Amino acid sequence: MKVVERPSLKGMNSFGTEAGAGLLIVIESEEDVLSLPAFDPARDLVLGGGSNVLFVTDVPGTVFHNCIPGRSVTGEDGDFARVEVGAGEDWHRLVRWTLDQGLSGVENLSLIPGRAGAAPIQNIGAYGVELASVLRGVTAWDWQRAAWVNLDKAACGLAYRDSLFKSSAADRYLITSIQLNLDRHFRPRLEYAGLLEELGVTAIDGITARDVSDAVIRLRRRKLPDPTQHGNAGSFFKNPLIDRDRLESLRAAFPALPAWPDTDGFCKLSAAWLIEQCGFKGQRRGQAAVSEEHALVLVNLGHASGRDI
Repeated sequence: MKVVERPSLKGMNSFGTEAGAGLLIVIESEEDVLSLPAFDPARDLVLGGGSNVLFVTDVPGTVFHNCIPGRSVTGEDGDFARVEVGAGEDWHRLVRWTLDQGLSGVENLSLIPGRAGAAPIQNIGAYGVELASVLRGVTAWDWQRAAWVNLDKAACGLAYRDSLFKSSAADRYLITSIQLNLDRHFRPRLEYAGLLEELGVTAIDGITARDVSDAVIRLRRRKLPDPTQHGNAGSFFKNPLIDRDRLESLRAAFPALPAWPDTDGFCKLSAAWLIEQCGFKGQRRGQAAVSEEHALVLVNLGHASGRDI
């Protein structure tokens, strides 16, 4: 465990905005968790990779920086391997490591910024795949009960970019590790528009999980701004869900409105298309802007504050 007084958080968030805190505690193991002071959600913050955070003020209390490492195959269930991952592991490096182990299931989630512990909080997703498709459960510290808990996937309440950890139990749990079910036999998910085209094939024969990962990396690098050049948090907006009747009503006025089926009779609209139709792509307010490369991305062009963004 490391403790730093009055830290700068500028290098700990992908927007690169300046912010401070009263105290920084770097959590490096599950044993460290047992020595942590009490967590006050009104003053304190749990921080992972800082890729889903926008600081608009300083943190008055303590920042608990979750850096718990570790990744291992812990068992087998038929065609599936059970994988345990420390919450502080870099997500993209984890994806590439799973490929090295001959495992598949998260290749569509390549190059998503952030750490493994944040993945179930957001139920991260990209190119037709969500974490929910591979998550077994999580191990977490319950701040309220001062006790360890193991929550299976059902208990995590995963939904579209949502979970128990963002809704009914926000700020209650510190996720220390996640458990995944990964496949020993590659089962490609290539329904997302443009993925097959990027692979340069019309059929899936001969395609590997690494091929899919490489294609996703190329797509993301081409479409999304590099956070090392312009601070950003990746895709910032959620695609709206509407029912089919509402979709037909909107398409009567906007025939080009893109949409695709979701669950329970709902359809998902393209937030990027909506933002572009409003003329906001490329709009600037000082050093804050909507990216000219992708309408879903907000960027820090240099010295934007959190309030600017």
